[in-house]
Amino acid sequence: MRSGVIAQKMGMTRLFTEAGNHVPVTVLRLAQCQVVAHRSKEKDGYVALQLGSGTRKVKNVSKAERGRFAVAKVEPKRKLAEFRVDEKELIPVGAEITADHFVVGQFVDVTGTSIGKGFAGGMKRWNFGGLRATHGVSVSHRSIGSTGGRQDPGKTFKNKKMPGHMGNERITTLNLRVVQTDVERGLIMIEGAVPGAKGGWITVRDAMKKAPPKDLPKPGKFRLADAAPAAEAKEGA
Repeated sequence: MRSGVIAQKMGMTRLFTEAGNHVPVTVLRLAQCQVVAHRSKEKDGYVALQLGSGTRKVKNVSKAERGRFAVAKVEPKRKLAEFRVDEKELIPVGAEITADHFVVGQFVDVTGTSIGKGFAGGMKRWNFGGLRATHGVSVSHRSIGSTGGRQDPGKTFKNKKMPGHMGNERITTLNLRVVQTDVERGLIMIEGAVPGAKGGWITVRDAMKKAPPKDLPKPGKFRLADAAPAAEAKEGA
């Protein structure tokens, strides 16, 4: 199992195929996505990579966090996330993951925080049909109607679909296809919509329900701190 990446959502556009068909894509940018730390089975009980992306002003970082980033020899990061990996899929601390970590045509799972809609009624939040628009209903056409039973059970059960706060939830969209990558600018174009607003932070990893491509780089594509070109570590390093 390989590591994923932390990316920033830039917005949507479209790309044209050789046949002239247009493909709507979401543009994700890798903002200096670097490995900050390792999690080992001996010390932490599991094997994982901690990645950081984006930049923060040093004055806004606590002394403890400054020391942690100094040990890894990376700049303070705005967003941190952990990815469980196999021991042979570890990437060196300080390495920057590049956009060709994913290959064109492969499927990925994307996780982000959906846009908050505030308080919403049952029709908008749960796609209810509403009440009749003609006889017998007065000024309550969009209400949800009765919510409880009769004397038995005499209450409204928990988790019933009702009006309430809509959006602002952690959502994972499965099996989105990578259409194009730009290593120089650190861009990944993914077909379809990705949860979250522009500028939001997104985690991207290999699809769990699709077979990985045969040419998938292991443990990944990355650029070492002291090397300009992207390097591919040997399997089992």
